Amino acid sequence: MENTMRVAVPGGSLEVRIGGRDRGRGRTGPALVFVHYWGGSASTWDDVIGHLPPGRPTVRFDQRGWGASRELPGPYHLDALADDLARVVDAAVPGPFVLVGHSMGGKVSQLVAARRPAGLRGVVLVAPAPPEPPATVTEEYRRGLSHAYDSPASVRHALGHVLTAAPLPGTVLATAVRASLAAGAEARREWPLHGIARDITGAVRDIAVPVTVLAGAHDLVEPPDVLRAHLLPHLPHATLTTVPAAGHLLPLEAPGAVATALGDFLARLR
Repeated sequence: MENTMRVAVPGGSLEVRIGGRDRGRGRTGPALVFVHYWGGSASTWDDVIGHLPPGRPTVRFDQRGWGASRELPGPYHLDALADDLARVVDAAVPGPFVLVGHSMGGKVSQLVAARRPAGLRGVVLVAPAPPEPPATVTEEYRRGLSHAYDSPASVRHALGHVLTAAPLPGTVLATAVRASLAAGAEARREWPLHGIARDITGAVRDIAVPVTVLAGAHDLVEPPDVLRAHLLPHLPHATLTTVPAAGHLLPLEAPGAVATALGDFLARLR
């Protein structure tokens, strides 16, 4: 069962969904604060949360420019998204917390973790965009990527041929398609044209909490070898686990594995 609250941010407010007993006040451990991928939404974490133990405190929301937050004005760059996430944490998480960021949300989470907010206990990066863009992120690649969510057909092509290693179940696929289309044009373009190519290695060196990284064995977007080369050198205390038979959309393709990894990470924190 989730409650909702509004969190004030520049230009309006975010609807934040809060689950678990006592809204994260510590009786069941740190709250998990979920940050979705480019093209995702709070709802793309549904199956992961469904695999968590009852009562685990959770926080999730649609990032600026996406889903229920579509009408929020820009800018939509990484710093603005990080500022929004920091405000959500301040308003909705009264105790300790762990950031759980997927893909673009992983890069946003790295920026917030580098600020060393009070209460942060750890970071789980799920198929994250690395802080150092690899050489494959060329201008041509970014221009092509910026059109991935132009239409229902292009979204289904991206989901079926790039983002996943196997077909998604029908209801999960419908959620993913709906989420990827629910964005303003400026927000949809900002990540592929600019955010994905931004080097944040100078910031992530300030992350001082435990970090674990999950990579899909068949991820075509952020393959395990890319994360080993362009993320781990900048977070030398991080550990990396490869999820077999999965692609880039781990929360949708392997929610049970993501939930298990979260449980293992929380157990190590204790």
